[in-house]
Amino acid sequence: MGLYRDQGIVLRTIKLGEADRIVTLLTRGHGKVRAVAKGIRKTASRFGARLEPTSHAAFQCYRGRSELDIITQVETIDTHRALREHYGCLTHAVSMLEAVDQVAQDREPNPALYRMLLGALHTLAERPSPLVSTAFFWKLLSLEGFHPMLHACARCNDDHGPFHAFDLNEGGVLCDDCAPLGGHHVEPQSLAVIDDIVDGRLAQILASPPPSTVLTEVERLAIRALEYHSERRLRSAALL
Repeated sequence: MGLYRDQGIVLRTIKLGEADRIVTLLTRGHGKVRAVAKGIRKTASRFGARLEPTSHAAFQCYRGRSELDIITQVETIDTHRALREHYGCLTHAVSMLEAVDQVAQDREPNPALYRMLLGALHTLAERPSPLVSTAFFWKLLSLEGFHPMLHACARCNDDHGPFHAFDLNEGGVLCDDCAPLGGHHVEPQSLAVIDDIVDGRLAQILASPPPSTVLTEVERLAIRALEYHSERRLRSAALL
């Protein structure tokens, strides 16, 4: 019970009644929080566009008895306007927000996830590229404990590459002997890009992007892996 202050990124909003909205935020100190913004849909609302998806805001909430808190104050830190004015950027930003909403736990602080999402939104605004959301998916999987095994067969541990398959259940590449037992065919160049991403070399890839066919394969595999481990469909993936 009582008031608390925090900073958060708006993940999504849902209409409630005639004038309110339920706002889901990933906060710096309180994890994922769902709160009601009363009267936000009225033209005279003082909250207005401060609580739209991708917005980064400082807020004050009243913690009630139900699972929904009540937002009492909001101050904008960054609206990420550049993302909203570019349809391609917005679709990739929304996919990252949805992925975070799926994996973040209610009221469980996750500062690393908060920093990673905030950094990804800034990077996407500055360097519009599908690579940003793709990299975010792979790093999200790694943060959640599903770091891909890329330098040895995930089934028999043979480290003699190159590898041409990736198994979602095993969580890594498969050698040529194990590949027929399951897994998706993946080009070695795509696996090299994934390795660069999870090892923190995104800036290097953005500066010299690989062919579009490789980027598409890396993105599709990231989405498959994310959906497999979260056991939920990423609905916004259809827009990518």
